[in-house]
Amino acid sequence: MPLILLLLPILAGIRSLELDACIGAPSAVPASSGGDETGNEPQRQDSGTQSPFDGTWKFKLPKPRPNRVLLRNGILRISNLGINIRADGSDQPVQVLQSHDTMAVKIVDDRTTVTTYKKNGNVVAVQTDAVSSDGKTLTRELTYPDTGKQPDTPKLTFSRSGTLPSGSHAVSGTWIQQIPPSYTITYKSSPDGLTMLTPTGEPATDAKFDGKDYPVKSGIVGRTISLTKVNDRSIDQTTKINGKIVQVDHLTVSVDGNTLIIKSEIMETGETFTQTGIKQ
Repeated sequence: MPLILLLLPILAGIRSLELDACIGAPSAVPASSGGDETGNEPQRQDSGTQSPFDGTWKFKLPKPRPNRVLLRNGILRISNLGINIRADGSDQPVQVLQSHDTMAVKIVDDRTTVTTYKKNGNVVAVQTDAVSSDGKTLTRELTYPDTGKQPDTPKLTFSRSGTLPSGSHAVSGTWIQQIPPSYTITYKSSPDGLTMLTPTGEPATDAKFDGKDYPVKSGIVGRTISLTKVNDRSIDQTTKINGKIVQVDHLTVSVDGNTLIIKSEIMETGETFTQTGIKQ
């Protein structure tokens, strides 16, 4: 659902997706977006929609924020997240995000690292970073524990901006994620709830307007959403990770039914942002 960090709103700074952001998920789509990051759009709903939310909505993506990483002399530093830990393969405590409380960074070779993220001792994600032989491209592969039916392991691509810091590992430097210019979300309503669909038409989230927590069916383990219907054109959505609120989204459809505005509040930072989707 609307927003980063599921996966993967892909939106830079989305803290409910901060695990994804930290490990490189699209830094610019909602926390459990049903959009297709390849640029393909889900099938449109038929004309017999049951609410103003039904159908496919297209959102433009902002330019991604740079990811600045320094791995040198066995120490990993991620400046924008305030991370400074040993890269020796052992679990290192981190207090930056709700999605995980330790990171274990293993240097595989001079161009590859593997990072394991855990919460309360349980693996929540594994990230493999591999830099191309020319040093200009970083490919990031994310895998999540088997919690039922999972999507394909997402792969993300970053391009280097600037040069490799002296004496550092190849993953070091400033990286810009390559993302499509837009993404889509498809909703299908029921009399007592709302479902977000994946590009293949399967439910990504399925929640009722009862304020109860419902699981997000892909991405970060332990992520849930709850829905409250404000009126026929407005819905409030609360995203939690392991029971703690990380983001609140306010969804409103315009009177003419052509625009969906999502106003998001990020609990950990106090940040707010607004996305505007156009009915397709």
